[in-house]
Amino acid sequence: MTPVPNSTVVAYRDDGPLSRAMGLLVAGQLPPLPPVLAGTFVTGVLLMLGVAGTDGLAVFAPAVTLLLAGPGSTHPHDGRFDWLVPPILRLIEYTFIAAVGFAHDVHPVLIFLLLGSLGFHHYDLVYRLRQHVYPPPWLATFGLGWDGRMMLISLVALSDWLTGGYVLLAVYLWGLFGWESLTCWLAAPRSGVDAADMGTQD
Repeated sequence: MTPVPNSTVVAYRDDGPLSRAMGLLVAGQLPPLPPVLAGTFVTGVLLMLGVAGTDGLAVFAPAVTLLLAGPGSTHPHDGRFDWLVPPILRLIEYTFIAAVGFAHDVHPVLIFLLLGSLGFHHYDLVYRLRQHVYPPPWLATFGLGWDGRMMLISLVALSDWLTGGYVLLAVYLWGLFGWESLTCWLAAPRSGVDAADMGTQD
């Protein structure tokens, strides 16, 4: 396991390779919150147009969000309100997955299974940081990040194979996040827990 970085807010973002690469282009000089708020507005408009019937516009939401929010991934997120960035990114990702799924008649069970894998991963991430451990860097790469998952859903929607895409992505993410979380916590040292127990006994 890797030590927690100085800014845990950045860790909560769950950026994928695409977002991290865009962040390197600006070297952490772009404040993260204003672009994310702009991305939220544009994504909401595109999703509303898509649900209203203009399906082709909704699939561009991930690209717009990535272009706006991705460059802020390398910022230290040390502003007063920068802690809002991760929950806003969660809102964008979850809403996009649900809206596209329901708009294309994907079975609700499949939508909730996919959202459940993301909810499990993000809860696990929050709890790890509370325990001062951090998931390995490769997990964000293989987990695709919020940006990669949204782009993949968009591509699957364009290919008109959304039900199969939701099934495969849900199975893949549950397997990846579940296996990595289980092996990580089984390997975690119990020194912190034991020290807490001793302090209670004293």
